[in-house]
Amino acid sequence: MDKPQLLFYQKMGELFYAIAAADKVVRKEEYEILKKMVLNKWKHIDNDKNSLQEAAAHQIEIVFDWFDYEQLDANDCFDSFADYKKENSKLFTEERKKLIWKTADVIASSFSGKNKSELVMLAKLKLLLEE
Repeated sequence: MDKPQLLFYQKMGELFYAIAAADKVVRKEEYEILKKMVLNKWKHIDNDKNSLQEAAAHQIEIVFDWFDYEQLDANDCFDSFADYKKENSKLFTEERKKLIWKTADVIASSFSGKNKSELVMLAKLKLLLEE
């Protein structure tokens, strides 16, 4: 797995942490749904079902978990992801953008629906993915 690909998955972890932490609390349900999405969707996204792909996809969980442990600011994480997306737009295929949206949406919905801060961040993500 090349470094740009690995960084892509790390940035996904950063984004999904930002969505989960938008309301200042990362709940167990949000982490559990992320793990399910990585296992069922992200490991298979690039039609490269080898162990390197799986290891890269797990970077999503590792970064999410680390950022949660460090209790980083959700808005800072989102802005960092947004900068990365703008600088690396070629990595964001339609298939990847759809999965990014689906993952962010299910994380935000996983604990008693979407709250205002999550809705605001999802709206910003939707605009960013359409660029």
